[in-house]
Amino acid sequence: MRAAWLAVALLWPVALLNYMDRQMLAAMKLSVMADITDIAKDANWGFMLGQFKWVYAIFSPLGGYIADRFSRRFTICASLFIWSIVTWTTGNATTYDELLWTRSLMGVSEAFYIPAALALIADLHSRGTRSRAIGIHQTAIYCGIIAGGFSGYVADSPMLGWRFAFQAAGITGALYAIPLLFFLRDSRHSCDSVQTQKSDSFSLPALYRELFANRSFIILVLCFTLPALAGWVVKDWMPAILKEKFPLIGQGMAGVSATLYVNIASLIGAFAGGWLADKLMRDTVRGRIYVSALGMSLLIPTLFGVGNSSTLLVAILFLTLFGIGWGFFDCNNMPILSQIVRPELRATGYGIMNLVSISCGGLADWGFGILRDRAVPLNQIFGVFSSLALFSVVSVLFIRPSADLAQRELELSS
Repeated sequence: MRAAWLAVALLWPVALLNYMDRQMLAAMKLSVMADITDIAKDANWGFMLGQFKWVYAIFSPLGGYIADRFSRRFTICASLFIWSIVTWTTGNATTYDELLWTRSLMGVSEAFYIPAALALIADLHSRGTRSRAIGIHQTAIYCGIIAGGFSGYVADSPMLGWRFAFQAAGITGALYAIPLLFFLRDSRHSCDSVQTQKSDSFSLPALYRELFANRSFIILVLCFTLPALAGWVVKDWMPAILKEKFPLIGQGMAGVSATLYVNIASLIGAFAGGWLADKLMRDTVRGRIYVSALGMSLLIPTLFGVGNSSTLLVAILFLTLFGIGWGFFDCNNMPILSQIVRPELRATGYGIMNLVSISCGGLADWGFGILRDRAVPLNQIFGVFSSLALFSVVSVLFIRPSADLAQRELELSS
């Protein structure tokens, strides 16, 4: 167990950097657009945000497959080092086309991290601690988004600026990748799986056929995708939304208001949701499914509230409730996946989930920019998101955990 929790501790800063590097661009939108003038309009900005997600989504299954087939440890360390170099390069971009290229390269490099990291944690932790371990890892994501939100103040500073933020983050990540390579270890189970897969000619088409023949996996992909449409818009557009709705606040205040409270709430939700899911698993094999459904149900009223808020305080309160629900939902996706697919397919399965969810999230970002250019009211847009969350709550309850996988885990743990 000490080795299992050490892995979570080592990966926590990596997850923080992973999401901070993404979030900074959203928080520094005004400064970047003022500096790189050929971005010109919100539709172009939304397309750039969407392009990152589409590239990230396309390469996620490949990243998962490589982590399952070879080494989760090497996949994680290489991903961190490469995306950190790309982050540094982003701080030197001078045109819209250069930004598109750097965001695309960041999408490729970051796509290899999350499937490998969550699969490694799931390998190391038994069913009694898995949701808590994943939840603690996910708290780093929320801290990274918070840190990225504060980058609006860095962008506003005449002594620093938005370029400095990207360059400093890139150097930090590249340096951390070196000791991580020496201290992080693959689990014994994943090492055994690699040998089995090599001997059995483990192929991607065969793996896809197995996953998509699993009805519960298809339902999980759907439930993973629909709430994420709203989640991506909240992450990427909320600083600009708050600045537009409440013009008296500055860019820094808008970025912090859009990221700080919702992600502190998500952090609390991930801790609480992980603990509650592990506790319920002692009584029912569907414990994690129930906690995920509870989290998604909290998103429904909050999305209506965000779209209709009349004051900054009301918007923050609804964003806070959204964060709690998101934390409940987010910390249980990999644990639920571990209940319905065999361990050798965890990273690839999560990569496929990312493929569908994030590619749709890119469309949501792009479409949101187009709708805002056409002055479509926010309450109508978020009302649609709320309806999708309701559909997900119902759908997730149809997932059926595998009794054979549960028995296999008991045998491995013994």
